[in-house]
Amino acid sequence: MYAIIETGGKQYQVHEGDEIFVEKLDAEGEITFDKVIMVGKDDGTVVGAPYVDGASVKATLIKNGKGKKITVFTYKPKKSSKRTMGHRQPYSKVKIEAINA
Repeated sequence: MYAIIETGGKQYQVHEGDEIFVEKLDAEGEITFDKVIMVGKDDGTVVGAPYVDGASVKATLIKNGKGKKITVFTYKPKKSSKRTMGHRQPYSKVKIEAINA
């Protein structure tokens, strides 16, 4: 069984036992994802319009962290103007415990 969930403006296909990285969540311990777009079962799939009624995915927060640093360099040609910045994207690592359809 698998499900497609929506969180942080992105969609993820998850199975039970998966560990995924999502946009940072302001939660601790148990998390419930209610925005389930599709559930795939052995006997077929259930597609929501836009979400599947009564379906949810339970997950456990493992950790919050920051990704690797990226360098952002901007410049304007022929103007002697340049700027260098860095960015580290925050994330949450969650483990999928159960898919309730």
